[in-house]
Amino acid sequence: MPHYSTLHTHTDAGIHTILLNRPEKRNALNHQLMEDLTHALESFAASETCRVVIISGAGSSFCAGLDIEHLHTMALAPGQPTPTEDYHADAQRIATLMRTLYSLPKPSIAAVNGPAIAGGMGIATLCDFTLAVPEAKFGYTEVRIGFVPAVVAAFLRTQLGEKSSRDLLLTGRLISAIEAQSLGLVTRIYPEPDLMREAKSLAGRLLRNSPAAMEATKRLLCHFSDHYLPNDIETAIRASVDARSNADFHEGISAFLEKREPHWPSAHNVAKEPVGAK
Repeated sequence: MPHYSTLHTHTDAGIHTILLNRPEKRNALNHQLMEDLTHALESFAASETCRVVIISGAGSSFCAGLDIEHLHTMALAPGQPTPTEDYHADAQRIATLMRTLYSLPKPSIAAVNGPAIAGGMGIATLCDFTLAVPEAKFGYTEVRIGFVPAVVAAFLRTQLGEKSSRDLLLTGRLISAIEAQSLGLVTRIYPEPDLMREAKSLAGRLLRNSPAAMEATKRLLCHFSDHYLPNDIETAIRASVDARSNADFHEGISAFLEKREPHWPSAHNVAKEPVGAK
């Protein structure tokens, strides 16, 4: 099995477990982690010994989403490739990871041991089963740092419908595991000591099913979205690139790192005239 600098992987009787392993960064997604996770998923998809995949996080978080410090550094990096090329490559990297997980031919289980935010929520809820501890928090918080939750929106609209997606994406609010379960984004909730045991128990039940039948079922479900999802993802990538070039994005990241309230440049473009004034 390959060695990954940002993951711990373990295989036991057909169950392949992936542990996101950047606990000092709350398992935030940087280039290496996204590439490692995509490669691991592709390897497991091709492996005859892999029957079920479990994903969890090291430490107290599942995944905090994109690494803010990485985004800040990338935005300020001079030279080639140009920022637009950088931004497109990064958005494509996220999209590839999400699409790989969504279309994984083997059943997947997320064992959400803590906060799953932004792209981390995408990873958690794109798994076929999402188990979570009661303390877990979920949210697409991108708008709070001047970013657009573009790629995850392409999948969330399929999962929730447009009205509930607007609620989560436009408010950027955090929701509890209980609310996430009520929305259908979390399958079951277990106390932290029981989480991995229950994930493995579920995996054991899946092992008793026909591998060919489960793979065909997943392929059928993915086929239903084939007529719109690829185009939606390409549109989302373009929106993500545009958002990274926006002044609000740079201000949002700076404010987050400096632990202050953002002063949105776009707010100065809003007319000061009262609504309804003639």
